[in-house]
This record gives sequence, structure tokens and C-alpha cells, in this order.
Amino acid sequence: MRFVAAVAVGLVVALAAMGLAASNTVPNTRAGDGAGTISGYTVTNVAYTLNGTNPQQVDSVSFTLDAAANTVKVRLQSGGTWYNCTNTSGNHWSCSTTGQAVQPADELRVVATQ
Repeated sequence: MRFVAAVAVGLVVALAAMGLAASNTVPNTRAGDGAGTISGYTVTNVAYTLNGTNPQQVDSVSFTLDAAANTVKVRLQSGGTWYNCTNTSGNHWSCSTTGQAVQPADELRVVATQ
């Protein structure tokens, strides 16, 4: 009789535990790992606009990228200031470079992200 009672209690505990475990719901989730190529942009149609009063200053630079971008910045002097650019239409960008002198300008460095 004791054995039957012990088995019955064990079954009740086991069924209760299974009932609680069965009530848990975990939603589907996604996880993964992958790789993709990082390729550069081709910059064309570069145009510099000099200051109307002082042509020793570059007021802006504009250009076209070969693909869409979300954020674009330029630098005209190695180690100098980075300037924000604005998308004017399609893949054409314009960057205000007010304060950049012509004489130390030694590069057109374009950084663009998709």
C-alpha cells in the first residue's frame, strides 16, 4: 500500500511539472552570421565653387556617386576638417566647405555609407 501511495504521489508531481513546462511558449526568433563585399563608390562630375569675394576660399564641392548613399562626408586637406554633404538629387551630392582655403587643399577624400 505504501508503495502504491508513493508511486501515485510521484505521478501527481510528475504530471504537475509536465503541465507547467508545457504551458511555456517561446516565440520564433532569427539569428545568423554572414559576410558581404565592401566596395567603394566611383566619384564623377567633381566641381569646386570658389568664394565670390575671396577666390582663395573654397565654398563648396559637388560630385556624383555611382550608387545611392545615405551619409556622405568630404575632406579637402589631409588631416583637416570633415564636411557634411547634402543629397541634392539622385546620386548627386553637394558639400559646404566654407572656411577651407585653396592653398593647403591637397586631396578630395569622399567617405560614403549606404
